[in-house]
Amino acid sequence: MPVFNRNGIELFYEDIGKGHPLLLLHGLTSNSAMFYREIDFFKDQRRVIALDSRGHGNSSRLEQYTLQDHIEDAIALLSHLALDSVDILGVSMGSYIAQGIATQDADRVNKLILVATKSFGAQSSMAELFARYPEKFDGLSMLDKFSASSSYIYYNQKKIDEWLSKTAQNSRQLTMQEQVTASDALKEFDFRQQLFNITAETLVISGKFDGLNPPEKGRETAVSIPDATFMEFKRSGHAPNVEQADLFLGITENFLE
Repeated sequence: MPVFNRNGIELFYEDIGKGHPLLLLHGLTSNSAMFYREIDFFKDQRRVIALDSRGHGNSSRLEQYTLQDHIEDAIALLSHLALDSVDILGVSMGSYIAQGIATQDADRVNKLILVATKSFGAQSSMAELFARYPEKFDGLSMLDKFSASSSYIYYNQKKIDEWLSKTAQNSRQLTMQEQVTASDALKEFDFRQQLFNITAETLVISGKFDGLNPPEKGRETAVSIPDATFMEFKRSGHAPNVEQADLFLGITENFLE
């Protein structure tokens, strides 16, 4: 993997294929390896760039950082690669980063795909989930909370387990403290007053059974972005790109063309 050094912080990324660039931005506590299916699908058509956000994957692990740091890292990487026009696909946390890029550097973003998204949050979606079901999660350790949360998050657990297993084979996992740090970075963000600045053609995809970022949050995001399209996958939770992978790839390919 190539590495980009920004202010002493190492950011690792994949850079595969040729054609119009597509930037992939992963979810919380994950990394670029989660996009193995998307990279393989698009690499013959496009230049695919998949970033390990700070605190994740092979990039530098830090004691503290913010969502704005993630956004500025991604914009700096695009400048480092001299990319003036890109399409962006962001999943969950990656969709927040994508919103930040598309609002703060609008002219650079051609097409935008936001998956399992929301446009604001007082705390991370996982913390919101724990607070929503106190009878289930109160009194559990953080590790036990994460273990017990999956049934609230995904629809097709078998596909999720296969995906997580394959992702883990090709990535460096986070410690529990690193997971907490990554989650804390997503506190108190709000793009609602900036979404009208997005000029990119935008597609928002949510999963019907997503207990982290329910479809209404995706729909609310889409309504605030000029001319955005909203789609709800009926047999997906928080990972439509995994739980209905063929449908997802077909729709994203058609949208990006």
